[in-house]
Parts: sequence; C-alpha cells; structure tokens
Amino acid sequence: VQLQASGGGLAQPGGSLRLSCSVSGRIFSSHFMGWFRQTPGKEREFVASINWNRGDTYYSNSVKGRFTISRDRADKTLYLQMSSLKSDDTAIYYCARSRSTRSDVDYWGQGTLVTVSS
Repeated sequence: VQLQASGGGLAQPGGSLRLSCSVSGRIFSSHFMGWFRQTPGKEREFVASINWNRGDTYYSNSVKGRFTISRDRADKTLYLQMSSLKSDDTAIYYCARSRSTRSDVDYWGQGTLVTVSS
C-alpha cells in the first residue's frame, strides 16, 4: 500500500485548504482512512478518519465543525477539507490507513506541510 498526500501550503487564518491522498493497493471494508498531524516536539495526533466502506466519519474535538473528511472510492482518493483555519492547525499532515477509528495505523503517507499564517 502506498499513500501519496498533496495539497498543503500556506493559508491565512480563517482561510481554507483541501488535502488529497491518493491510495494505491488494497483497502478492505474494515479499514479506516484518516489524517493525522504533527508539529515539532509533539507527538503525532489524530485529526479525522472515515470508514472506507460505510463512510462513517470521526473527528478530533479540535477540528470538529471546521474540517470535513471524505473519500472517492472509485478514484481511491481521500480528502480533508479544512476551513476556518487557525495558526494552531499549522503542522505536517499525514494520511494513513488504519484498523480502527483513531489508531492502529499500518500504513503512512509521506506528509504534506500546512502553514497557517498572516
């Protein structure tokens, strides 16, 4: 399985960005696809995930109501629409395949940098 994230960049506070993650390889109905983020000196943290088959979504409290995770099963692409961005959202964002909603990651993408600054 290979995961290729893209879409990061610079956004102003209050602005929006959309991340994409292209997936090659198998994704089973039991798998979740998600986004995690990491800043220097901190552990990687869960952001959002979606059950690939059912479409159930899960969010961290810090992004709920501002970020939306979605997927295109035909194109095998995962998305993260980020709105009302804050400086605290600045991080490297990683897409991942996991066996549960917020952990048990078995494959990671390479990461894409999101910077929120005026």
